Amino acid sequence: MRVLLVYPKFPKTFWSYEKILALVNRKVLLPPLGLVTVAAILPQEWEFKLVDRNIRPATEQEWAWADVVIFSAMIVQKQDLLEQIQQAKQRGKLVAVGGPYATSVPHEVQEVGADFLILDEGEITLPMFVESIERGETSGVFRATEKPDVTTTPVPRFDLLELNAYSMMAVQFSRGCPFQCEFCDIIVLYGRKPRTKTPAQLLAELDYLYKLGWRRSIFMVDDNFIGNKRNVKLLLKELKGWMADHQYPFYFDTEASVDLAQDPELLELMVECGFKAVFLGIETPDEDSLQLTKKFQNTRSSLIEAVQTIIKAGLRPMAGFIIGFDGEQPGAGDRIVRFAELAAIPSTTFSMLQALPHTALWHRLQKEGRLRDNQDGNINQTTLMNFIPTRPLEDIAREYIEAFCALYEPVRYLDRTYRCFLMMGSPSWTAPFKLPNLMLLKAMAIILWRQGIQRETRWKFWHHLFSIIRRNPKVLELYLDTCAHIEHFYEYRQIVREQIEAQVAEYLAQGVEKPYVSLTKAPVGVGGGELGVRS
Repeated sequence: MRVLLVYPKFPKTFWSYEKILALVNRKVLLPPLGLVTVAAILPQEWEFKLVDRNIRPATEQEWAWADVVIFSAMIVQKQDLLEQIQQAKQRGKLVAVGGPYATSVPHEVQEVGADFLILDEGEITLPMFVESIERGETSGVFRATEKPDVTTTPVPRFDLLELNAYSMMAVQFSRGCPFQCEFCDIIVLYGRKPRTKTPAQLLAELDYLYKLGWRRSIFMVDDNFIGNKRNVKLLLKELKGWMADHQYPFYFDTEASVDLAQDPELLELMVECGFKAVFLGIETPDEDSLQLTKKFQNTRSSLIEAVQTIIKAGLRPMAGFIIGFDGEQPGAGDRIVRFAELAAIPSTTFSMLQALPHTALWHRLQKEGRLRDNQDGNINQTTLMNFIPTRPLEDIAREYIEAFCALYEPVRYLDRTYRCFLMMGSPSWTAPFKLPNLMLLKAMAIILWRQGIQRETRWKFWHHLFSIIRRNPKVLELYLDTCAHIEHFYEYRQIVREQIEAQVAEYLAQGVEKPYVSLTKAPVGVGGGELGVRS
């Protein structure tokens, strides 16, 4: 069986980083870890080719070669996925689709011609697909009623990737999250009991990447890396030795809940293993909204103190913020900007709240009749919320645009980054010195020219740079790398403004002026309340 694995295109998002990647001659931030894992689970006597459409399109020779085409996608890749399914069917190919998007809304991929739906987690459903293919069947839907034991998951087929095209590599240690945030689909897709691989499994994946010649950063793509703290500490203790034995060939980034700050041992282990950055789901500084959305773990201590504890330990924080929670008071955007400034968080993903399919939020809003028609909750910074909020949507959108642009105003971004790195800790070890290559030197020269000479940041850029060299030189490389991130957002904030304003205009032109939900008492789910839709 000849299998063509195709990963659809992403639109421009927070994570696309085109301007930064171009500086270092990379095409994409991260590889399709799901598809290379699929290739490892399928029979190894089959033949595989992988096309990441974020790098290049499939050739006609590749289409002709394939017996079956397998797609995997997230909801943000929906448009290109549906188009590519149709392209495959026009060429007479058997098409199989899996991944988070197909699992959440399977009917949409069926409607454009997908033959096989390999839903839920592949360790269970891919063998069902193989049995169906071997019986000569040409269609089928495969679902799991339980969660797989990920200790059986094989090492992904990283060899199928065009490694030089990626800025970072991706590995996964755990699936699932123990918390119950109302808006989150991770607990719907993967459950609230975090399942982890063994330390030996994860180290085998790193061994393979090392053997393939990878020597750059790795993103530990767990949705909450510390969901099972006992098991992650066991991993880190093994990883610490592996990194020392291999002379620290990688840096790691990951995602974790903010209660990481309450575990000094875990923080120290992560830093000593080479972790450099962590994405934190802050969501909002408004405690009422955190309580409503059931993000209770963010209400147990000061969020600003937690973030700064993480910074001082040696991890750069990236924070996720959301605007548009029920009962939210005006000025939410300003409060988010003020929080990011006080906490000294350089980079923030910031978006309007979306009701993702089958989440607790989606079910609640569906019951209340508040979901907007034909809006699937496509999480992106350029997407209008897909439900009727509790204050005028155009007010939320205006606050969102103003806050997004304020967060990525170049001088303010540079100031936050400087304050973050002044207090940042570092590991006890120092990686062996490596001469920078010409590509990195060229990228650095461009950053120095743009931020240190061309823009209004010039005086602060040089002041901050020399201050970091003098006061905290061990973080200099990561500091300059973080300064470079503004190259993406400098342009992207205007894209956000234009696309959100266009969607608001279209929304208001649909015939009902300024629709929103009036909360005359407490929101539903927080002691009841009367909901009256008015316009």
